[in-house]
Amino acid sequence: MMPQKIILVDDDRNITTSLKMVLEAEGYEVKISHDGEDGLRMIRAEHPDLCVSDIKMPRMDGLELLTKLREFSQLPVILLTSKDDEVDELFGLRLGADDYITKPFSQRLLIERIKTLLRRAARMSRSDVVPSNPEPSKGGEGATDEGEAHIITRGELRMDEDRHLTQWKGQVVNLTVTEYLLIKCLAVNPGYIKSRDQLINAAYGENIFVDDRIIDTHIKRIRRKFRDLDRNFDGIETLYGAGYRYKPT
Repeated sequence: MMPQKIILVDDDRNITTSLKMVLEAEGYEVKISHDGEDGLRMIRAEHPDLCVSDIKMPRMDGLELLTKLREFSQLPVILLTSKDDEVDELFGLRLGADDYITKPFSQRLLIERIKTLLRRAARMSRSDVVPSNPEPSKGGEGATDEGEAHIITRGELRMDEDRHLTQWKGQVVNLTVTEYLLIKCLAVNPGYIKSRDQLINAAYGENIFVDDRIIDTHIKRIRRKFRDLDRNFDGIETLYGAGYRYKPT
């Protein structure tokens, strides 16, 4: 198997050099860029499996890189942020980052986050060609038929588990890895409340510590993506103090 490819984008050469050594020792192929503009060019040229990007950089910062990237790709992205940049962290998640880590950070922690995200992304590799109006599975809701995808259907929501493809009213909803796992966790059991801790475990794994504010930010972005296709979308309900649930149809 070809090694998975990671692009590191950070103007701190000490960080990129040390991370490159550690990640290559883990078996990854690593490419380095020292500014956002070059990093975006490299992503287009190299087709990596994941990007780790600092936020504060010359020429083009990490948030602008992420904004431009999301115009054409759902590549998993981990942002590196400074200790006091809470606004940047939340803004980065709203723009579509999958995760963030605050500097100074443990290299081991970053590696574990990378492994977790790559494992999830590997399961969510999509087909390049997506049918605009796919036929429903003959076996019905959530059924698995030989030679067919495992389909989750909740009213107008359709999730193809084999391709990790999400559709609403027949239109594709472009979700990041994290967003897909969150909507799936809610939709599998409509009407049941999922706490933020349960959603964190579904999206990040049980051994990863994540601030529960991240879940709120991801949910807002998921709602916005659905409402871009259907302004009346109200499938995700907030239960204040309890969590979220997918509205039964």
